[in-house]
Amino acid sequence: MNFDEIIDRRGNKSTKWGGMADFTGVTAQDGLPMWIADMDFRAPDFLQDAVREILETGEYGYFVGMDGFRDSVCWWMETRHGWHIQPDWIFTTYGLGNAIGMCLQAYTDPGDEVIIFTPVYHEFTRKIWNAGRVVHECPLAIQDGVYHMDFEAYEAQMTGRERALLFCSPHNPAGKIWTPDEQRELVAFCNRHNLILISDEIHHDLVYPGQKHTPLLNAAPEAQDRVIMLTSSSKTFNTAGSRLGSVIIPDPDLRSRFAAVMRALDVSPNLLGARLTEAAYSPAGAEWVDALTSYLDGNQQAFCDGMAQIPGLKPMPMQSTYLAWIDFENIGMDMSEVVRRVQQDARIAPSIGAEFGTGGENFLRFNIGTARANVTESVARIQDAFSDLQ
Repeated sequence: MNFDEIIDRRGNKSTKWGGMADFTGVTAQDGLPMWIADMDFRAPDFLQDAVREILETGEYGYFVGMDGFRDSVCWWMETRHGWHIQPDWIFTTYGLGNAIGMCLQAYTDPGDEVIIFTPVYHEFTRKIWNAGRVVHECPLAIQDGVYHMDFEAYEAQMTGRERALLFCSPHNPAGKIWTPDEQRELVAFCNRHNLILISDEIHHDLVYPGQKHTPLLNAAPEAQDRVIMLTSSSKTFNTAGSRLGSVIIPDPDLRSRFAAVMRALDVSPNLLGARLTEAAYSPAGAEWVDALTSYLDGNQQAFCDGMAQIPGLKPMPMQSTYLAWIDFENIGMDMSEVVRRVQQDARIAPSIGAEFGTGGENFLRFNIGTARANVTESVARIQDAFSDLQ
């Protein structure tokens, strides 16, 4: 588990490196990609072994044996998160983007409003638009430097056309872990407005030492009749290319509605994704994740401390994820100049905060899921780009 190893990913067809120039204008030749949520670490041996087993058998056709996959998901939820689930609650989709789209098809109609708490993962907005639904932004409030849900303000915004709420837990882009009390207040809000609550918990394993993520249905088990939980091993183990997500639905009626969409779209599990998930959700995977989160904690301390040394910059405190959310509002310049300096002077490719919706306009998101040397190099480059402020 040598997370310090520098791996040259240029030319290997990764979106993070190979697509950086097209999406951000920063070339891989001299740039550092800190945008898309993808890590630069070498795949652990237990994942490589799972792929070798597939290669050795040479069986790439239709397959059976999803019981092992479902059992591994149940084991992981129980041992890592204290959440007891049943195998028949689990559906498989082509990643969580696909899962969100299918939930929108199953539980809302065209023209319905879907609530999101902004700023939030930018794909939420795109998925809602693509489904022909209406984005209803409820901006998060900043108190004591961290985000909070302001339900009093949200009540005044309600139109009666809302049918679902898409929730990000832990929060992307800010790395906040929602407390059980906050989640119970969220459930009460959904009860008052009869909203289906879709909880995207894909970052739930990427929690720093001393922190704890509580699955929504552990915080509010009475909410089973309105909650759908989405997760995947893909963010934790960097296997997004295998395109496999898990949709966990305890309620029989909600399961039936989701299953109907699965049948209509003829969605079947992916062999590679299923086998990689089985290998990841294991004792070896748990040991690797513990080492990973400890390393990422060191990365976030190095990065956020370095950003805080630039006058006016405010890193939002991170409890989870490998995505640092930096506030440039008080730096004394327009965001177009901030972005120019970061991209063109520092040769860093972050995610642009405005893409995350209302409240993100003065922020940039930086992916620190890389070797420590790359993190410290990025800090040095950004400090140099803003050296006239120091």
